[in-house]
Amino acid sequence: MLTAIIVVFVVAYLAIALEHPLGINKSASALIGAGLLWTIYAVSTGDAHRVGEELGETLTGTAQIVFFLMGAMTIVEVIDAHNGFEVITARIRTTKLASLMWLVGVVTFFLSSILDNLTTTIVMVSLMRKLLHRQEDRLFFAGIIVIAANAGGAWSPIGDVTTTMLWIGGQVTSLAIMKALILPSLVCLVVPLGVTAFLLRGRPVVSPPRDATDTDRQTTAFERNLMFFLGLAILVAVPAFKTVTHLPPFMGILFGLGLLWLVGDLVHRHKEGDDKDRLTLVHALSRIDMASIVFFIGILLAVATLEHTHLLTSLATWLNQTIGRLDLIVMSIGLASAVVDNVPLVAASMGMYSLADYPPDHFIWEFLAYCAGTGGSILIIGSAAGVAAMGLERISFGWYVRHISGLALLGYLAGAAVYLVEFA
Repeated sequence: MLTAIIVVFVVAYLAIALEHPLGINKSASALIGAGLLWTIYAVSTGDAHRVGEELGETLTGTAQIVFFLMGAMTIVEVIDAHNGFEVITARIRTTKLASLMWLVGVVTFFLSSILDNLTTTIVMVSLMRKLLHRQEDRLFFAGIIVIAANAGGAWSPIGDVTTTMLWIGGQVTSLAIMKALILPSLVCLVVPLGVTAFLLRGRPVVSPPRDATDTDRQTTAFERNLMFFLGLAILVAVPAFKTVTHLPPFMGILFGLGLLWLVGDLVHRHKEGDDKDRLTLVHALSRIDMASIVFFIGILLAVATLEHTHLLTSLATWLNQTIGRLDLIVMSIGLASAVVDNVPLVAASMGMYSLADYPPDHFIWEFLAYCAGTGGSILIIGSAAGVAAMGLERISFGWYVRHISGLALLGYLAGAAVYLVEFA
């Protein structure tokens, strides 16, 4: 059974990676892979009740992430429909790509620590569509946004799901993790950002032509500002909502989406026809990329079989027995998170190492938060931020490997070296 599961996962992974040469949509590969993996697991186990419970548990976790993603994407679409991003784009004066790259990278880094890396990626990649006309430029910016969002999320307890897991589990404390990881995370961003900005030096910013529909939209300055700041406030408030209520983030984003819907209906209640329809939440829901969401579902369901069959735990145990050194083990886990979702990897590591042996804020927990959080940037499907960017800008797996993976790996190793020097 385990051999069959590994083979199917590798084949599905290769099909996703070779989406364009094969001409097969990555969503189809992810769904077929998930279906085959769960079928093999169910037939081989023979315990329908246990498999059903595990599938239900997986579905619950997957649905929470998907609902959150749908809510965040819809809020961004509502802001865009009201031309709300002009609040930012009108204030960006730079005409050089390199300068804009630095600005976007730094803003993404700190915004990700306040929101989370997934939401920040959706907002920033959507913003780039309003600033850049050439697709090649937008792809490079999307790659840097993924790196910046994952680096910014790693050092904050609410910025990345893996750091949040360690924080809630008691492995790290908020102030200690921020002090320990902010410099390594910043280096993880600055190194690839500096290389990319150097490559883009001298190139001008080519703004997209003004869309005729933008000028036709019947939105006032008040409506644009209201929807932009209300939408952003809802996204920012989600971590606080989670901290106060202890409810999962998807509940906060759906609650906020309802409030935004109510405000939108009240503001536009006197409008009629197309002027009103294009500004409604119903229209925004029709514009979100459902293919990317379906791909996300397939990937999460597929990876879950590796967790339930204890393949990830076995991998962690093997690393412990083979390598022995904690720093190399944790760095290997970070590299593995580029291929496999970092959540089950961190969960397996939390199960392997006890708080009795490794107390809160121990080296292993802090370094694990950094490596698992930033290692996912090395491949486009290694993090939720990467998957979101992949869907929003139609980034191919191969393009990301050729142009961004090396930069992300360089930043990952540089940040890890900084932390190890700090710890020493």
